Amino acid sequence: MNDRALAHTLDRANSDVVLIVDDVPDNLSVLHDALDESGYTVLIATHGEAALLRATQAVPDIVLLDAMMPGMDGFEVARRLKADAKTAHIPIIFMTGLTETEYLVAALESGGVDYVTKPIKPKEVLARMGVHLQGAREKRQARSALDAFGYASITVRVSDGKLMWQTPLARDLLQQYFGTCAPQTPPEVLAWLRRSLADTHLQAEPPRLVRPSATQGARRLSVRLHQQAGDSEGGGDWLIIMREESEESVIQAIGLSFKLTAREAEVLYWVVKGKINRDIGDILGTSPMTVKKHLEHVFAKLGVETRTAAAGMAMSRIRQLHPQFEQ
Repeated sequence: MNDRALAHTLDRANSDVVLIVDDVPDNLSVLHDALDESGYTVLIATHGEAALLRATQAVPDIVLLDAMMPGMDGFEVARRLKADAKTAHIPIIFMTGLTETEYLVAALESGGVDYVTKPIKPKEVLARMGVHLQGAREKRQARSALDAFGYASITVRVSDGKLMWQTPLARDLLQQYFGTCAPQTPPEVLAWLRRSLADTHLQAEPPRLVRPSATQGARRLSVRLHQQAGDSEGGGDWLIIMREESEESVIQAIGLSFKLTAREAEVLYWVVKGKINRDIGDILGTSPMTVKKHLEHVFAKLGVETRTAAAGMAMSRIRQLHPQFEQ
């Protein structure tokens, strides 16, 4: 199946995609028919290597994984899926005929979220899938919404520092600002995360990491912790939100908020940054007298008489619209 055909097949608008991995054709047939009738898009693999390839290409919404297969067993498949940032988020339900505690523990330790015992009962499988798909679906929708509003997100596993999940926007920003890609977490971000979690006296939001980039001009990337995304053992997985900020976006917000002209908004922005008229003139390529005239118009529109009052009003509004802004 070529990439275009695969993308067409895996249209997520209408159904969840399930990857079934089992070396027994009868098991595949029973599950395939039951899931297909229930409206799922079904992919199959009959051995471990094929499962990893399909999962990487298609990124299914859930995996039903046989524990015991010749060659690469299900435990190893699960470990590899969880080690790859592209597939680490996918819920894995093990299918096993082994009910001894050590095998069930191995299934969960290798990355499974649940298991069903053989012989397979399709209704039980569908019920278990529904529980885990709902959680995965909500997380996926939340991450997509964050990207749409300019808030990129990643999930980092504290124990080994691996980047377990990233949205498309996050992938681009990490490459632009840090020159890294999954599963590597930028060293600066990982050090900041561990430092934040180690602070047992933390009372409010952890400190933000702001990393200006010379190649991005006036743009900068702010990073903050959002919430824990997994269990707390070993530090757990943490969802981190990133947002790119720029002088242009802040200046535009100032202008819209106070009904200022573009030049007046620029002048007020640099007043907030603590610049005097001469410095502002140099930055904007104009004279200090022209800056003074613009500032008089700003005072009139804001109803204030001093630079300090104008800067205070502007800073208050900026904090509302751009919480990550650094004065």
